[in-house]
Amino acid sequence: MDEGERLYNAYYMQVYSFLMAQTREQSLAEELTEQTFFKAMLHYGQYRGQCSELTWLCAIAKNLYADELRRRSRCGPLEEEPIAPAQDMESRTADKDAAFRIHVILHQLPEPYKEVFQLRVFGELSFRQVGAIFQKSENWARVTYHRARLKMQERMDEYGNEL
Repeated sequence: MDEGERLYNAYYMQVYSFLMAQTREQSLAEELTEQTFFKAMLHYGQYRGQCSELTWLCAIAKNLYADELRRRSRCGPLEEEPIAPAQDMESRTADKDAAFRIHVILHQLPEPYKEVFQLRVFGELSFRQVGAIFQKSENWARVTYHRARLKMQERMDEYGNEL
Protein backbone atom coordinates (compact mmCIF):
# COMPACT_ATOMS: atom_id res chain seq x y z
CA MET A 1 0.00 0.00 0.00
CA ASP A 2 1.47 3.37 -0.99
CA GLU A 3 1.44 6.54 1.18
CA GLY A 4 -1.53 8.07 -0.65
CA GLU A 5 -3.69 5.01 -0.14
CA ARG A 6 -2.64 4.76 3.52
CA LEU A 7 -3.52 8.44 4.11
CA TYR A 8 -6.85 8.03 2.34
CA ASN A 9 -7.82 4.94 4.31
CA ALA A 10 -6.72 6.43 7.63
CA TYR A 11 -8.16 9.95 7.36
CA TYR A 12 -10.90 10.10 4.71
CA MET A 13 -13.86 10.30 7.11
CA GLN A 14 -12.18 12.85 9.38
CA VAL A 15 -11.26 15.14 6.48
CA TYR A 16 -14.72 14.71 4.97
CA SER A 17 -16.37 15.52 8.33
CA PHE A 18 -14.14 18.56 8.71
CA LEU A 19 -15.21 19.81 5.28
CA MET A 20 -18.89 19.06 5.94
CA ALA A 21 -18.62 21.28 9.02
CA GLN A 22 -17.14 24.02 6.88
CA THR A 23 -19.26 23.77 3.72
CA ARG A 24 -22.54 22.23 4.92
CA GLU A 25 -22.84 20.87 1.33
CA GLN A 26 -22.38 17.16 0.82
CA SER A 27 -21.32 17.31 -2.82
CA LEU A 28 -18.86 20.15 -2.21
CA ALA A 29 -17.42 18.40 0.84
CA GLU A 30 -16.95 15.21 -1.18
CA GLU A 31 -15.29 17.08 -4.04
CA LEU A 32 -12.97 19.02 -1.75
CA THR A 33 -12.09 15.85 0.17
CA GLU A 34 -10.99 14.19 -3.05
CA GLN A 35 -9.00 17.29 -4.03
CA THR A 36 -7.38 17.32 -0.59
CA PHE A 37 -6.09 13.77 -0.92
CA PHE A 38 -5.02 14.34 -4.51
CA LYS A 39 -3.03 17.39 -3.49
CA ALA A 40 -1.59 15.56 -0.47
CA MET A 41 -0.41 12.70 -2.68
CA LEU A 42 1.22 15.13 -5.11
CA HIS A 43 3.02 17.00 -2.34
CA TYR A 44 3.65 14.29 0.26
CA GLY A 45 7.39 14.77 -0.18
CA GLN A 46 6.99 18.30 1.17
CA TYR A 47 5.31 17.09 4.39
CA ARG A 48 7.90 17.75 7.09
CA GLY A 49 6.17 16.04 10.00
CA GLN A 50 5.97 19.19 12.13
CA CYS A 51 2.30 18.46 12.77
CA SER A 52 0.15 15.35 12.57
CA GLU A 53 -0.88 14.08 9.16
CA LEU A 54 -4.53 14.88 9.98
CA THR A 55 -3.63 18.47 10.83
CA TRP A 56 -1.70 18.75 7.57
CA LEU A 57 -4.65 17.32 5.60
CA CYS A 58 -7.15 19.63 7.32
CA ALA A 59 -4.94 22.62 6.52
CA ILE A 60 -4.93 21.59 2.85
CA ALA A 61 -8.71 21.12 2.98
CA LYS A 62 -9.23 24.50 4.63
CA ASN A 63 -7.12 26.22 1.95
CA LEU A 64 -9.00 24.46 -0.85
CA TYR A 65 -12.31 25.56 0.66
CA ALA A 66 -11.05 29.15 0.94
CA ASP A 67 -10.06 28.98 -2.75
CA GLU A 68 -13.54 27.69 -3.60
CA LEU A 69 -15.21 30.53 -1.67
CA ARG A 70 -13.08 33.10 -3.51
CA ARG A 71 -13.92 31.46 -6.84
CA ARG A 72 -17.64 31.47 -6.04
CA SER A 73 -17.62 35.10 -4.93
CA ARG A 74 -16.25 36.04 -8.35
CA CYS A 75 -18.87 33.90 -10.15
CA GLY A 76 -21.94 35.28 -8.40
CA PRO A 77 -24.57 33.76 -6.09
CA LEU A 78 -25.24 30.05 -5.92
CA GLU A 79 -28.46 28.49 -7.12
CA GLU A 80 -31.11 27.76 -4.52
CA GLU A 81 -31.63 24.14 -3.54
CA PRO A 82 -34.59 22.45 -5.25
CA ILE A 83 -37.97 22.55 -3.54
CA ALA A 84 -38.83 19.33 -1.72
CA PRO A 85 -42.14 17.53 -2.37
CA ALA A 86 -45.07 18.73 -0.24
CA GLN A 87 -45.26 15.54 1.86
CA ASP A 88 -41.65 16.03 3.03
CA MET A 89 -42.08 19.70 3.79
CA GLU A 90 -44.23 19.25 6.89
CA SER A 91 -41.89 16.78 8.53
CA ARG A 92 -38.80 18.84 7.70
CA THR A 93 -40.09 22.33 8.54
CA ALA A 94 -39.74 22.08 12.33
CA ASP A 95 -36.24 20.63 12.08
CA LYS A 96 -35.19 23.21 9.50
CA ASP A 97 -36.50 26.09 11.65
CA ALA A 98 -34.61 24.88 14.72
CA ALA A 99 -31.46 24.26 12.69
CA PHE A 100 -31.78 27.69 11.11
CA ARG A 101 -31.97 29.36 14.54
CA ILE A 102 -28.88 27.52 15.69
CA HIS A 103 -26.98 28.42 12.53
CA VAL A 104 -27.95 32.09 12.84
CA ILE A 105 -26.62 32.15 16.40
CA LEU A 106 -23.52 30.20 15.39
CA HIS A 107 -22.89 32.59 12.49
CA GLN A 108 -22.91 35.51 14.93
CA LEU A 109 -20.25 33.96 17.18
CA PRO A 110 -16.84 35.59 16.93
CA GLU A 111 -13.80 33.58 15.87
CA PRO A 112 -12.27 31.31 17.03
CA TYR A 113 -15.41 30.21 18.93
CA LYS A 114 -17.41 29.65 15.76
CA GLU A 115 -14.83 27.48 14.01
CA VAL A 116 -13.92 25.51 17.13
CA PHE A 117 -17.60 24.74 17.74
CA GLN A 118 -18.11 23.68 14.11
CA LEU A 119 -15.04 21.46 14.09
CA ARG A 120 -16.05 19.79 17.33
CA VAL A 121 -19.78 19.35 16.62
CA PHE A 122 -20.09 19.05 12.86
CA GLY A 123 -16.57 17.85 12.10
CA GLU A 124 -16.63 15.42 15.04
CA LEU A 125 -12.97 16.12 15.76
CA SER A 126 -11.37 15.51 19.15
CA PHE A 127 -10.16 18.41 21.27
CA ARG A 128 -6.60 17.32 20.49
CA GLN A 129 -7.30 17.51 16.75
CA VAL A 130 -9.04 20.89 17.02
CA GLY A 131 -6.12 22.25 19.04
CA ALA A 132 -3.67 20.93 16.45
CA ILE A 133 -5.51 22.69 13.61
CA PHE A 134 -5.13 25.99 15.45
CA GLN A 135 -1.60 25.07 16.58
CA LYS A 136 -2.77 25.33 20.19
CA SER A 137 -3.10 22.88 23.05
CA GLU A 138 -5.87 20.36 23.61
CA ASN A 139 -6.82 22.29 26.74
CA TRP A 140 -7.15 25.53 24.71
CA ALA A 141 -9.54 23.75 22.33
CA ARG A 142 -11.56 22.35 25.24
CA VAL A 143 -11.89 25.76 26.96
CA THR A 144 -12.69 27.57 23.70
CA TYR A 145 -15.36 25.00 22.82
CA HIS A 146 -17.03 25.29 26.23
CA ARG A 147 -16.97 29.08 26.03
CA ALA A 148 -18.57 28.85 22.58
CA ARG A 149 -21.30 26.59 23.98
CA LEU A 150 -21.97 29.08 26.78
CA LYS A 151 -22.13 31.99 24.33
CA MET A 152 -24.54 30.06 22.11
CA GLN A 153 -26.72 29.09 25.07
CA GLU A 154 -26.84 32.72 26.24
CA ARG A 155 -27.88 33.89 22.78
CA MET A 156 -30.48 31.15 22.48
CA ASP A 157 -31.92 32.21 25.84
CA GLU A 158 -31.88 35.88 24.75
CA TYR A 159 -33.53 35.33 21.39
CA GLY A 160 -35.86 32.52 22.31
CA ASN A 161 -38.16 32.07 19.35
CA GLU A 162 -37.51 35.49 17.84
CA LEU A 163 -35.11 34.24 15.16
